[in-house]
Amino acid sequence: MSKESYEKPSIIRHTIGTMNEFGRPSGQKRCEKIDGISVEQLVKNHGSPLVVFSEASIRKRHAALQRAFELRYPKVQIAWSYKTNYQKAICAVMHDEGSFAEVVSEYEYEMAINLGVEGKKIIYNGPHKPEPSLITAVQQGTIINIDNFEEVYLLEKIADSLNRTVEVGIRINMDTGMYPAWDRFGFNLENGQADEAAERIMSSKKLKLTGLHSHIGTFILEPRFYQQAVLNLCGFAGRMKEKFKIDLKYMDIGGGFASRNRLKSTYLPTTDLAPDFDSFAEAICSVLLNSFPKDNLPILFLETGRAIIDEAGYLITTVEATKRLPTGLRALVLDAGVNIMVTSFWYDLEMLPVQKKSTFLEDHVVFGPLCMQIDVIRDLIKLPVLSKGDNLVIRPFGAYNTTQWMQFIKMRPAIVMIGMLKEVDIIREAEDVSYLHQKDHLPERFARKTNGKNSKLLPKHLKMVPDKKKIIG
Repeated sequence: MSKESYEKPSIIRHTIGTMNEFGRPSGQKRCEKIDGISVEQLVKNHGSPLVVFSEASIRKRHAALQRAFELRYPKVQIAWSYKTNYQKAICAVMHDEGSFAEVVSEYEYEMAINLGVEGKKIIYNGPHKPEPSLITAVQQGTIINIDNFEEVYLLEKIADSLNRTVEVGIRINMDTGMYPAWDRFGFNLENGQADEAAERIMSSKKLKLTGLHSHIGTFILEPRFYQQAVLNLCGFAGRMKEKFKIDLKYMDIGGGFASRNRLKSTYLPTTDLAPDFDSFAEAICSVLLNSFPKDNLPILFLETGRAIIDEAGYLITTVEATKRLPTGLRALVLDAGVNIMVTSFWYDLEMLPVQKKSTFLEDHVVFGPLCMQIDVIRDLIKLPVLSKGDNLVIRPFGAYNTTQWMQFIKMRPAIVMIGMLKEVDIIREAEDVSYLHQKDHLPERFARKTNGKNSKLLPKHLKMVPDKKKIIG
């Protein structure tokens, strides 16, 4: 029988069983399975850390969003936000559910095209749209929302070179009562810039204004801000109708709906704070229905990302070490850090043990494996006493982590998706050094092999030559 490792005792004050306004503390939840598949088996087959997505969860959330809005408005089209998660398998599920693609860069546009998305089913947003990608977008009939006057000029030039009239939308930023207001993107409504942009477009012989776009912020917990945004957009559309006799084809309200992830510094859990899709739909659709003729309603575009995918993603990790900090606080070191969990900077991610442990909970700080002081995943969380080799499931993980992660000290792990029939498919392989160096080139003068042995050959001017005088003296 192996001898258990010794841990120096420490005195920690505990208050057991006291009540607050939420009742008595409950026992620690665990996560033994994801969609019926054993977490331990997933680690055995695919290693740790491991990212897991649930196809069933993605489809369920997508259907809930669509149902909430279509019950209240007859012309709704969801467009999947590629920047939220652009794994090919994830995007394929979204498009299979009927989503358009919403992209904010030339390479996201290329991804959508490579997945077989028709150009007319792509919405091209963002503050920087390189000319070659705009030419392709115009040729393919893509929905383009203009961000600045430089794009107006560029699209005019492209339209003239192709000898066609190009339909465009404009992005509008505005005051909705939400602070801080997003004012970096698009044309401002209050100072008249949006009107100026519309007039500039309508005075052009090559461009035609056919839509409005706004994206007022992110992780929004108040539907009334969307209601105000749509009121502002509808008022603007009314002025354009009166002035230019145009009927807009679409109203794009962007994304920003909150998931049930928990923002740092919030007292209540976000499960109690985040509105459901019905609340957002009620606030938005009622304004649209009252602002346009019933026989000429614009298409409502939704660019929802986080609220669909966040809760469908999990990260399985393993405890690599435990320690006591000078404060007496117990610490865990996991095999995954902030390099692959960028959202841990603004979320208190949920952490669930896999193996059955004591019901006694202790305050912990949870670190990643990086040689960086900032690699703190949770600065305070109650967990049972875990040991090296134990697993933790971290969630929700689905939004933004796999598009913003990086190869810093640790390589990025494999991603699997659990299908509707419980099949487990690898949708992205774990990285290795050969992948990291795939685009690197070593100059010939730094060639490493000499006579079949590995050695570093430095240029002559960098070689260290001993000073014989100093050696003798």
